[in-house]
Amino acid sequence: MADKVQTYELKDVAEPVLYREMFPYSRLPRVIFESATVPMAPAEEIWITDTTFRDGQQARPPYTAQQIVDLFTLMHRLDGGSGLIRQSEFFLYSKKDRQAVDRCRELNFAYPQVTGWIMARKEDFKTVRDMRLGETGILVSCSDYHIFLKLKKTRRQAMDMYLDIIRAALDNGIIPRCHFEDLTRADFYGFVVPFAIELMKLREQYGMDVKIRLCDTLSFGVPWPQATLPRSVPKLVAGFIHDAGVPGRLLEWHGHNDFHKVLVNPATAWLYGCSACNATLLGFGERTGNTPIEGAVIEAAQLRGQDDRVNYTVITEIGEYYRDKIGYEVPHNYPLVGRDFNTTRAGIHVDGLLKSEEIYSCFDTQKLLNRPVAIAITDKSGAAGIKHWVQTHYNLDVAKDDPRLLAIRAKVEAEYEVGRTTAISDEEMHAWYQEAFGA
Repeated sequence: MADKVQTYELKDVAEPVLYREMFPYSRLPRVIFESATVPMAPAEEIWITDTTFRDGQQARPPYTAQQIVDLFTLMHRLDGGSGLIRQSEFFLYSKKDRQAVDRCRELNFAYPQVTGWIMARKEDFKTVRDMRLGETGILVSCSDYHIFLKLKKTRRQAMDMYLDIIRAALDNGIIPRCHFEDLTRADFYGFVVPFAIELMKLREQYGMDVKIRLCDTLSFGVPWPQATLPRSVPKLVAGFIHDAGVPGRLLEWHGHNDFHKVLVNPATAWLYGCSACNATLLGFGERTGNTPIEGAVIEAAQLRGQDDRVNYTVITEIGEYYRDKIGYEVPHNYPLVGRDFNTTRAGIHVDGLLKSEEIYSCFDTQKLLNRPVAIAITDKSGAAGIKHWVQTHYNLDVAKDDPRLLAIRAKVEAEYEVGRTTAISDEEMHAWYQEAFGA
């Protein structure tokens, strides 16, 4: 990578560059490796931004204004004044969206801050100005797939259109957050870096920050520094910082989960200098979803250390809100929030839990998430599983060969001998406990 950003100029090609060697379309995309790499250079500070009420609403029925306020408040409580969950972006197009923005701003929370999102059109910018927002996202598609095939423009025409609306934002004292859509299929040194250089010139001219969101729109990003551009997350981040001159604190990763890299990619971006990770509650988002906020919160703690200001137990409350107030049943095996994320079924695992909870529990879920380690009673649970269930629900330490406990085990075994395939419910277990223990 060159030292002088001035060496990168726009390549206004006549035909779109589609990288067919990586994206043949009729076959699965391919990762290409090379010997060139970039060194790890973690961001000085890392944080999370939220898009639950923008991208997150593109994958589910729209939230009501009250639900938006409630979820915004839960994020505020999860953040705990730490600034870890720094901003939340909103659609501005409907009356309901604008009402939700006003109600959330009236709460006067330091975090998350309220921002907007618009297309790169002057008529959309009027809404941001009328709403008196201090920052807005602006969609600036950057791959030739979008520039040539969707917008039907040349690279020069697209860049000029984008710069026009970005200048309008700066003229009105509004920080533009430029969403580089489809970055991981874009010509990085032929369009992306030259465009970013122009944005940094505007930043210097106006004396105002210009932010860049690295949008992995179709989830083609990969976490390996030896992979080639435009798919290598480390090289993308390093290129913005060193070749386009963009400070890492102005960079933000936005990913999707088409290839199951929705958390490793933003974590990689953090490790190579990008400060912000864009995410949604429970990972709701276009198609396969976005980075889950709750996962990013835990990932940040593992990378930088647990922040005592962050109220991690609110993660459990968020799951409860979706279930009880919104009517969404979180998948039972969903990490951190799902019913079974810390539930053990195998008897040999339960036996280990009885000896030391740390053997089969990855951290103290009772302390950090207000979720005690649980077990599900099945034909695999054995006496150890029933013993753990009794201890958990009745605070009673009983031997595995206690006749009363064995009587419950006999009932469990009888259920499966006649073909049962589901776990024994707590209601059944409570009834059998009352029968066996007479309490």
